[in-house]
This record gives sequence, structure tokens and C-alpha cells, in this order.
Amino acid sequence: MAIKDKSADTAAFKKLKKDIKEESIQKLYIFHGVEHYLRDHYLEQIKQKLLPDGMEHFNFHTLTEKTFSLNKLSELVDGLPMMSARTVIVVSDVDLFKLNEDGRRTISELFETLPDYVCLIFLYDLIDYKSDGRIKKLASAIKTHAQVVNFARQNANDLSDWIARRFKALNHTITRDDAQYLIFLCGDLMTGLISEIEKIGAFATKTQVTRADIDTVAIPQLDAVVFQMTDALAKKDFPKTYEVLGDLLSMQEEPIMILAVLGKHFRQLLTARIAFSKGLDAQYLMKLWEMRSSYPAQKMMSNCRHYSIGWYQKAILLCMETDLEIKSVIGLDSKDALISLLVTLSVEEKVS
Repeated sequence: MAIKDKSADTAAFKKLKKDIKEESIQKLYIFHGVEHYLRDHYLEQIKQKLLPDGMEHFNFHTLTEKTFSLNKLSELVDGLPMMSARTVIVVSDVDLFKLNEDGRRTISELFETLPDYVCLIFLYDLIDYKSDGRIKKLASAIKTHAQVVNFARQNANDLSDWIARRFKALNHTITRDDAQYLIFLCGDLMTGLISEIEKIGAFATKTQVTRADIDTVAIPQLDAVVFQMTDALAKKDFPKTYEVLGDLLSMQEEPIMILAVLGKHFRQLLTARIAFSKGLDAQYLMKLWEMRSSYPAQKMMSNCRHYSIGWYQKAILLCMETDLEIKSVIGLDSKDALISLLVTLSVEEKVS
């Protein structure tokens, strides 16, 4: 089922791009998904294609969950565009399936009779879009008349290409490996990456962006910093291990959150160690854990061989025990518990 959904999402996204390029923009869209940067990009393209310069005030209308009503929407739909062939209406964060029965019937009929001059877009930002097949008339109307576009996370290759294009626009270049490193460090959402790219581009003094440029100005996500700690631990670089932990605690990161990410990394390293013993590579690990960047997978496959499968199993168990201890022992200092865990892991025997 998941494969079918992804295929449908990809087809809908490609059709949206084709519609915009060929100027055959549809009458009804539903935009949802986590990649807000991409969503806003294509929404802006629709506006540029359909709305003449200077006429946006008359032909572009917005409704939110606070200002929305079926009467207001109907008035906007019925209003003819001024000095333009189309009018664009964006409705944000209105859960169609939570309208009352009369409302659902009215909106279904509206979808069926939308005039050709209207481009109506339901946009989901603060709430999730979920179709409810039990509400058959509305679900059928959406399926028949709406183009539902999920702006999902982009795959690693597409994201790397996009990063390269963004740096090129800033008169810089970046290698694919360093683009993958940036994804690992700052996350795989364009919304977050765009500001980091702009900072790095402004900081870099040479055409080629270096990893040192990235490390100097980019703000890493928690997962990436904890990864640096487990990476140091795997190499038995204990001063670095405690230095990274100290940085995390000084940034007021909650020990319980650090522990949760640490436990996840040990589970990933365990699967990497098992994969290594069976002759599998980093691609297997990326697919198994749905990693968007090849950087952590390659590092894990390289470092996992330094410890036994049994060591990783024990590390995971110790993380679970520490988590339980923090949550159940009154008065326990969670920072001390986390430090104690790392000390215990540091003295465990390393295997070749």
C-alpha cells in the first residue's frame, strides 16, 4: 500500500509541474505535505502564471480556518476575475471532512460546479490532510475533481542536485559528498536547508564550498550532533565523546532527548554490524532506515566493525535501562545518569 501511495504522490507532483509548464492549470488542488518550501514555490508559480502584474489584489483571495465560511467561499467563487482570465483562491487549514453534513454536501456540490475561471487551492500547513473514505460523497468529489499533491521529502539524489543548483545561483559549487554531508547535518527539508545554504554561500570565500565552511556556519540538528558523539565513541576518542556531550548539555538539550537519539544510533549501528558480517553495504543500511543522506550510512558501515554484535546489544540494553532509571527514580540527576552511561560504554572491551 505504501508503494502505491508513493507512486500516486509522484505522479500527482509530476502532473502539477507539467500543468504549470504547459499553462493548463486545473480548477481544484489540495496541497499538503512536510516540504513547505516546495509547496510555496509551486503556489507562487501558479500565481505568476494566472495573475497579471498589479491585479493580485483583485484576483488573489485567501481564507484561513478563522475566516472561512461556505458563504464567503461561494461569494469568492462566484466573483468574476477583474482584467484577468482566472482568479486564485487559497483556503488554509480547513479540514473538509470535519464539516457538518450540510457543509460537506455543499462543498461537494461546489467542487462539481467550479467555473473555469477559478483556481481553488486547499492548503494544509498547521494540520494534516487526511481523506476519510467513510464520507463517500465528499471523498468521491475530491477524487473526481481535485488534484491532490503531497509535497513530500525529496530523495537524496534530487535533494543533492537542488543543493548544487542553489549554490550555483550564489556563484558557488559543492561536491555531491559535501551536499550529502549538509543534508545529514541540517536535515532533509528544503525549508530548513535554504537558510543554511544562504549562510554558507555568504561565508565561503572561494568558489568551491568546503566542509570546513559548512561546519563553521551551519547549525546542526540534534541527531547529527549525537551522531558525532557515537562516532567518537566508536573510535575510542573519549575526550571528543565527552566534549560533544558537554556541548549538547551547554545548549540546554534535554538528557532524555539525547538518550533517545543515542539509543536509535546504537540500533542503527547494530544493524550495520550485522549487515557488515553478511557482506552488505551502506545502500542496504540507507534503505533499511530510510536515510536521506549516504554520509551516516557510510560512516556507520565503516565504524561498526570495531565492536561486536554483542557489544551493540548491550549498549542498547544500557540505554533502555538508563531511560527507565531517569523516568522512574525520583531526584535522579538525568545529566549524571547520561554521563555514567557513556563512562560504562567507554570501558567496554573493543573487538577487532
